[in-house]
Amino acid sequence: MKYQTLDQLQAVAKVESSAAYSEMTRNQRIERWAELLEQNPERCLGALTGTEHLHPEARTMARGEGSALTIAFADPVLRASGLKDDTYGEAKRFFELSDWQLHNIVCDCHVGSTMRARWAAARVRATIRGNRFFAWLRQRIMP
Repeated sequence: MKYQTLDQLQAVAKVESSAAYSEMTRNQRIERWAELLEQNPERCLGALTGTEHLHPEARTMARGEGSALTIAFADPVLRASGLKDDTYGEAKRFFELSDWQLHNIVCDCHVGSTMRARWAAARVRATIRGNRFFAWLRQRIMP
């Protein structure tokens, strides 16, 4: 699949958003992402390298072919809901995640260069139910 932004697609095709999907809540968007990953739980996904060490601008633009972010962007429902591309920064914005939460899902420091989709799905779901104490503590340690 050729990677193109929404702006690039609009230059060659009429792209219409679906109002039915634009009203998804944060939790619904995250749950949808987890369900997409679970459709093929043994799928091998690429991890992003060292997201916590990247300069903020580089982190925002980081992406990886075949990553959990690519799975989300391939979904027409999430795209219709406003997901613009498969970059780290766009996923952070669209799913309303902190750097720590997104790092926990996509970074290679947890699993190496690849991960199983079911592992990523569990991490995605953990952002919904997460441990509030650890979330508070992480915000104090890693702003």
